[in-house]
Amino acid sequence: MTLTAFILDGYVDEPACLGVPPYISPYVRTVAGALLAHGYSIRYLTIDQLRKEPLRAGDLNKAELLVMIAGVTVPGKYLGGTPATLTEIQQVGHMVKGPKKLIGGPIGFGYAGKGGQKAVRQVISGFDALLSGEPAVALDNYLDGNEPEGVLDYSRTDPWSITGSSIVAQHPDFPYVMCELETARGCPHGATGGCSFCTEPFYGMPRYRTIAAVAGEVAALHAHGARHFRVGRQPDVLAYGAGPGEYPAPEPEKIEALFSAICAAAPELRTLHIDNTNPQTIARHEDAAREALRAIIRHHTPGDVAAFGMETADPVVVRANNLKALPDEVFRAIEIVNEEGGKRRDNVPELLPGLNFVCGLAGETEETYDLNEQFLARVLDAGLSVRRVNIRQVMPFEGTRAYTENTLGKHERRFRQFKEYVRNRIDLPMLQRVFPIGTVLRDVRVEVSGDLSFGRQPGSYPILVGIPLHLPERTVTDAVVVDWGMRSVTAFPVPIVINTLPASAIKWLPGVGKKKVAAVIAKRPFKDLAAFQKVAGNSPVDGQLKF
Repeated sequence: MTLTAFILDGYVDEPACLGVPPYISPYVRTVAGALLAHGYSIRYLTIDQLRKEPLRAGDLNKAELLVMIAGVTVPGKYLGGTPATLTEIQQVGHMVKGPKKLIGGPIGFGYAGKGGQKAVRQVISGFDALLSGEPAVALDNYLDGNEPEGVLDYSRTDPWSITGSSIVAQHPDFPYVMCELETARGCPHGATGGCSFCTEPFYGMPRYRTIAAVAGEVAALHAHGARHFRVGRQPDVLAYGAGPGEYPAPEPEKIEALFSAICAAAPELRTLHIDNTNPQTIARHEDAAREALRAIIRHHTPGDVAAFGMETADPVVVRANNLKALPDEVFRAIEIVNEEGGKRRDNVPELLPGLNFVCGLAGETEETYDLNEQFLARVLDAGLSVRRVNIRQVMPFEGTRAYTENTLGKHERRFRQFKEYVRNRIDLPMLQRVFPIGTVLRDVRVEVSGDLSFGRQPGSYPILVGIPLHLPERTVTDAVVVDWGMRSVTAFPVPIVINTLPASAIKWLPGVGKKKVAAVIAKRPFKDLAAFQKVAGNSPVDGQLKF
C-alpha cells in the first residue's frame, strides 16, 4: 500500500530565500523529492488554503506523514499569501492527530510576529520532531530511522530537487508560480561575522551548486509546466562560483554559463529574474561586475531588480554592524546598475537596483534618518532610478549580534517620519520615472478582485497594479499605465475600449479626469480616435484606445 504524505507550506522568507506565494521555495521541492525517494505519494497544501477551508484538516488526518515548512527571518508585507503565525503552526500541530508530524525550515531559528520584535526560539508544541538543519536531509535521515538532523549536502539534495519538481503543479498559483532557484548557501561576509542582524551566516561559508545541477532542476520544473523563475536563493548573485575572500570578484564567464544553461533548460520560460546583489561587489570590482551584469541582461527577462542590502546611509551604523558597504559605495553601485540595466526592453528597464533599509540597528541616532533621507534625495536628484525602497525594522534572532545590540524602540517617531518621507518624496517620483504614463506592462495577473482589482507581473518585486475594473482573480492581461499611487500604478487592460468602458473608470483616462467625464459619456459612442480627441484631447495612451 502506498503511504501518503502531506507537505503543508507555511511559507518562508529569509534574507536570501523567498517562499511566499506566488513563490515556492526550494525547501518544499527538495522535501518532496526526499519523500518520493521513500515511496510516499505526496499532496501539497498551503496555509492560506487551510485558512480558507479549515475542513481540509480532515485530509491531513488521513495521511501517514505531515511535513510543515515554515519560518520568517525578515519582516515583510505580502499580497499573494500570509506566512503561518506561531499560533497557527501550533494549532496545526494539536489539531492534526493522525499522521506523524514534522516541521522544518527557518522556524528553527525562532519566531517573531513582526519587525521590531525579538525572535524567540522555543519548542514548537504539537509536532513530533523538528527537522533540524537542512529540512530534506533531516527528513531523509529521520525516515531511515536516524535523528531528524541534517547538514546541507548538494550531492543528496540536487537529485531530490529534480524528482520533487513535480510538486509545483499542485501549487494554487500554478502555472504562474515563481520557482525560487538556489545557486548557493552561506555568505562570504560571514568570514568577519556577517551583518549584525542577518541569519544567512547561520548556514556557514558559501557552497555553490553546479551549473549542471541548477540546469537539471530547471529542466525538470519546465517539464512540469513551470515558466517563471528567480535566481534568488543566494546572498549575492554576482558572487556565483567566485573565489575565496569576503568580497570576491565576480567571474562573468560563470554567470554567463549559469544563465545560458537556465535558458537552454527552459526554452519556454516567461520570467527569469534575480534578487540579492551585494553593492560592495559592484563598487569594488567595477569591470568584472559590469561584465557579469551584462551576462545576466543577455539572458534574463526585463523588469528585473537587483536588491541591495544597503540597510543605512549612516557610516557609523555601517561600521557598528559590520554592514556590507558605505553610502558612497552603494551610490556608485546604483550608478553602475543604471548604466548597464537602465535601457528599456518591452517597455520597462532591463534591470534596476532596489534598496533595503533596516532600522533599529546598533549605533542608530536621530541623525541616521537625516542621512537616509539625504542619500535618497541625492539618488533622485542625480537622475538615477531605483525600482523600490524597502524599509523595515530589525527582527533580531538569537545568535546574531543584533539580538543584544540594537536600538529598537528608541526612535519610533523618526522611523515613522522616514517611512512617510520616502512614500511622499521618493516613491512617487521614482514610479513616474520608471513607469511613465503609456508604459505597457505585460502579463499582469489579477490577485485581488473587486471594483478596483489588483494584480502584479511575475518577477522580482513587481509593481502593484490597480485596475479600476472588476476583473476575476487569475485574469492575465497586458495593461497600460494611466496614473500613479505612492507605491502602485493605475492601469487599464489593453486595448482600452472607450465606448464600453464603465463610467466609473473613465475619470482615470489621462486628460479626461473628473471634469470631462460627463462630456465623454454624453458623446459616446465615438466613431474613431479623432472624434474622441475632440472631446478629451490628446494623451500618451491614445495608441492603446479602441473604438
